[in-house]
Formats: sequence, C-alpha cells, structure tokens
Amino acid sequence: MQTQTYSLSIAGKTIHAEFTDLTPHTNGSVLMKMGDTAVLITTVMGREQKDNLDYLPLSVEFEERFYAAGQILGSRFHRREGRPSDEAVLSARIIDRTIRPLFDQRLRREVQVVATVLAMGEDDPDVLAVIGTSLALGVSDIPWQGPVGAVRIARHKTTEEIVINPTYQERADRHLNFEVLVCGKGGLINMIETAADEVSEEDMVDILDAATHLHQQIEQFQLTIIAERGATKQSIVPADVPNELEQYFADTYATRLVETIFSGRTGKSHITSLKEDWTKTVADTYPHYKPIADSYFDTQVNIVLHQGALAHERRADGRGFDEVRPLFAKAGGISAAIHGSGIFYRGETRIFTALTLGGRDAAEHIDTIELPDTTKHFMHHYNFPPFSVGEIGKVGGFNRRMIGHGNLAERALRPVIPNQSDFPYTIRLVSETLSSNGSSSMGSVCASTIALMDGGVPITKPVAGVATGVMLDSERHSILTDIQGPEDEYGDMDLKVAGTRDGITAMQMDVKVTGVSVTILAEALMKAKLARLHIIDTICSVIAEPRAAISPRAPHVATLTIKPEQIGHVIGGGGKTIKHIKDTSGVHDITVEDDGSVFIVGTKIATDRAAAAIKTLTKVFTVGDEVTATITRVASFGAFAALDEHHEGLIHISEIATWRLPSLAGVITPGETVRVRISKIEDGKIGLSIKQVDPDFVVRKGFTPPPTDR
Repeated sequence: MQTQTYSLSIAGKTIHAEFTDLTPHTNGSVLMKMGDTAVLITTVMGREQKDNLDYLPLSVEFEERFYAAGQILGSRFHRREGRPSDEAVLSARIIDRTIRPLFDQRLRREVQVVATVLAMGEDDPDVLAVIGTSLALGVSDIPWQGPVGAVRIARHKTTEEIVINPTYQERADRHLNFEVLVCGKGGLINMIETAADEVSEEDMVDILDAATHLHQQIEQFQLTIIAERGATKQSIVPADVPNELEQYFADTYATRLVETIFSGRTGKSHITSLKEDWTKTVADTYPHYKPIADSYFDTQVNIVLHQGALAHERRADGRGFDEVRPLFAKAGGISAAIHGSGIFYRGETRIFTALTLGGRDAAEHIDTIELPDTTKHFMHHYNFPPFSVGEIGKVGGFNRRMIGHGNLAERALRPVIPNQSDFPYTIRLVSETLSSNGSSSMGSVCASTIALMDGGVPITKPVAGVATGVMLDSERHSILTDIQGPEDEYGDMDLKVAGTRDGITAMQMDVKVTGVSVTILAEALMKAKLARLHIIDTICSVIAEPRAAISPRAPHVATLTIKPEQIGHVIGGGGKTIKHIKDTSGVHDITVEDDGSVFIVGTKIATDRAAAAIKTLTKVFTVGDEVTATITRVASFGAFAALDEHHEGLIHISEIATWRLPSLAGVITPGETVRVRISKIEDGKIGLSIKQVDPDFVVRKGFTPPPTDR
C-alpha cells in the first residue's frame, strides 16, 4: 500500500490528508483525518457527454457507516444501513452547495462525489468532507475552479471564547451562542450555515471576516498538494453558440424578453411561456440548434436581469430594491382540533403551519453515528408539494431540499423555544408550502412563529426571516431585498436570514458565482435586518404574544420531581407499580427521567390523580410529622397503622397511653382512624405515637390508669 500524508494545523488541531492507492478507479480521492474522525472522499466523472441535459449533472453523497462509531445500529431485524440520516443529508448539501458554483455550468458529463465516514471521533466529519472534496477534485483531472476552504467557528456565551472547529462534546457541553460554518475561496464566501442565539449583524460580519483568513491557510495547504500531485485537467469546452442563433434571437426575441421580464408581473410563468415559444421556434427553424436552445435562453434571461438591476435599477416585478412584497398574517381560525396554526403570505409565497403538542413520549428518538441515543423534543418539518409551483409530480414523502429547509427553519426557531422545565411538551411544527415564489423556508419561520403563539407556547420572542439577493458584475453590485422567482433562479446570491428584533438566529447562503465579499454580505445583512423588523411588526399586529393557555384539545402535562433513589419504587418490579398508576388514573403516559423528573400526560383530572398517587408513593416522612392513620391490625405488642396507600407504621403499646397498658383489648380496633406523630424512623421502619399527639386518647375511651400508677 502506497501512502503519502500531508498535515495542516489550524487553531491547535491537525488535519491530515492521506493519498493512497486504495481507490485506483477514481478520478481523484483522499482520506481526511482529524483526531479519530476519518472520511474517505472519492470523485468520479462519467465518460459520456449528456447533451440532452440542460443542467450540470453533479451529485454528492454523504455515506455513514455504523461501524464508524463502533456500534451495531439499525432495527432488531435489519442491521444494514438504510436511508441517509437527516444529518447525512445536510452534510451532503453543504458539500454540494460549496463546490457546485465552481464548476463550469455548461459541463454535461456526470460528476459524482462520495464522502464515506470511516471512523467517527469527536470531530464533525462535515468540515473534513468539504476540504477533502476540494482536494479530491483539485488533484483529479476533473475541470473545477477550486480549491475552497471550510471552517466552523463558535463562541462561548459567557467567556466569549472563540472555538475553531469545536468537537461534538464542546458543542453539547458549552453554552455556545453561535455556530457558523463558512466555506469560500480567495477571500470570498460561497456557502454559509449558521445557528445562533440572537447574534448581532456586526458580530456576524466579524465572524465571516475571520473565516476568510482561516480559508487562506487551508487553500494554500491544498494548492501545495495540487501543485505536487495534481493531474492535468480534461478539456471539456462546450461549443460556442453559433452566430446564426445569436442573431436570430437578437432580431426576434431580445426585445420581447426585456418587455416580458420587466412587465411588472411576479413569478416566472410568463418568462417560461416565452422560453417555450423560443424553443419550439428553434426546433422548427433551426432543428440542429435545438440541444442548446434552452441554455442559451436562460443565459439571456440572466443577462437581462443583471443589466436591469445594475444599469437601470430595475427589478422584474417593479419593486424598489429594499421593498418587501405585500404581507399577510393570520393566527388560528382553521379548526379547534388543531393545537395552533399560522398562515403567512409574502407576495405569492404562502405558508400554512400547524402546531401539535405532545408529551415526553412523543419525542423523536435518534440513534445515528452523530447523535447516538438522542431525544428530540422540538421538531420542524417542511413540505413542498408540486402544486405550490403549479406543477404535477410525486406527492408525499420528502427530499433533500425539504429536509434542508425544514432544518433551517428549526434552527431559526430553536433559541426562542422554552426549556422543557418551563414547558414540558414535545413540540412539532409542520409547514405546508401552498404557494412558492421565493424563500418558502423563511416564510415557514414566520408562519411557525404565528402557530407557536396561537397555540400558547411561551416563546421568548417572535422570529421572522427573509431572503436577500445580489446582482454582480466586475465593478458593481445591487442588493435585492426579498427576492422572488427570477431573482432567486438567476441572481448571484440567496442569503436567508432569520432572527428576532434583537439578533440573528439562523442564516444560510448559496451563490451561483465564485463567491461574495464580506463587504457585500455586511450590507446585505443590514438590509435583511430592516426587512425582518418590518415582517415582525406585521406578525405582531395580528398576534403580539403567546395566548394565555394552550388549546383544550392539547394534552395536559403535569411535572413533579422525586429522588433518584425512589425511581425503582415508582416503577416497581417489571413496571407493575407505574402501570397500576396509569391504569387507575387514566393518564396516557408517565415518563420518569434518570434525574427524578416525572412527566405525566393526560387530561387535567387524570394527571392530577396520577401525580397525587406518585407523591403519596414517594412521600418522605420525618420525625415529628403529624398525620391521620388508619389501624390495619392489632397485636399484643401494639397496632399497625396505614399512613397512606403505600406506607405503614407501628404504634407500640407503650406509645398509646401515658401509662403502661396491660393489653389493647377494647382500646383500639382495626379500621379506626387516629392522629399520630412520627416518633422514629429506623432502617425504613416507621414508629408512631398516639400519646405524643393526644395524651387523653385512652381516657376518652373510658380507661383510667391503675391506682398504683397514679
């Protein structure tokens, strides 16, 4: 086995890139390591030219193997890896969104990147996978305009300590107020994923700027390797567009295209209609040019939109650059059966979100190599049916885009979701995209905020989001607030920013160019903030704060705390005790956590009944307590008395009267209730006294002490 290793130290951590002969049939591959985490990245380009395609046929797969975590996961009956986890899908999207802009978009040969996690240590494999993909493409003969750098930056809330590429443990244990994954090259940024706890725009700009400096080290590391090991790139240059086709377009469609794009209409159906007319005409008039007709038309749309924004300050729908489309918000009103709902319009993007509340048992249980044995109590799911864009297609299920958009909205909302100790519910939001014309993910954030408040979930603040775009040329740029259809498809940047009035909670950026400067991003963030505040004002005009109570249709959750050593007593042998409490109280579920937290789900009456039973079962008596007890049986040496359903004590004969009783005949009988005081507790056994509470107890029954004792 032939191996050559290159190493780079970043913020005290060493990244290793190993080149071996393990994968001789790939165009390029590398084994990336950091700590105990290892990822194998392979790249392959197909030999066949797919001239029938009108898009770059790039696919990225992120493969997780259970052995990487030293575990045998899966179901009892199926131990093979199944469909990718959500975490794997998100990692694949990060790689794809980073490398895709750096391909010649006219490339029509299939390119596949496969990142396989071979070993999972404390370090997240996603950053390694991006850098490894850049290296594998860089040393291959596949034409690509890298390399790129990738880094995750986090900050501690209290100490403000900056952590570069934090481990899973650091991300779980530390109170971080942001995690920003940034990719880019040459001082520009082309991919961002952010989860933050109301971070200011100014701080975010500083983070992005710091990331570009770290990128430079990572890029230089790769350039050195590529110079030493890189193969000569294949020359796959698409044929030039024939002058004849260019002239025909200029003579017959150029003016119509400008008029169509800037007609003031929203969406892109009118542009699509013109494109269909163009492709049909070309097929009839110049059939030999049919394969390039679609891509040529798209290029002209891109040129016209850029010229309109950069040279004439025009947007396709006639809005000002900073103008948000018309807004509409509605809280509730769908059905009393739904625990909470929200409807949000921003132009033709229209979202309905439903809230469902459940108990602890409704939480999602996750068991993946990234998140072993994890319980998730807040979920946001995003649906994008084909009718939302006027198309016919598969209904049901989900795809990578839906997983990515759902996760983005979930990250945006998570900082305002109450703690389980304050609101012990499992919260599920489902956003249905009913109409889409730009940034339905940010529309989902807005509709979800409304649904949460409508359902009485005590979120700390409302959250809203908006997408901002940019049109670029070599010298100028125009930032567009609240991008819609054509601006999203043909613009150079899609920057989604969500947050409260006080700061950013989530951010995501994709580009169609090499990258965007930090200066432009700083300007875009400030414009996004103004739009976000405007949207929050609209939401608050409909529902300003969470409703005072949750829906009566939602389950009631009662909470109490017992001592950890009492858990076994509550559960009972084989779960018999807790099952008995469930059956007799009528509750839906009782969950007991390792720390002694107890969560009871059911109707208010049922949960009160179960809580009372558990409190009784786990009551801790102390010496001096006074209670009413029921005599259960009488012996020669005293009487046994039930303090409650689960506790019994002994009233010794000497603790009944203030003198010595010869026997208890006629003094006390089974079924009688008496007031007693806890006189002693030894080895779990409870001693009781009547005379300490009621010295005249026996006297009132007609007994008097013998003369010798007077």
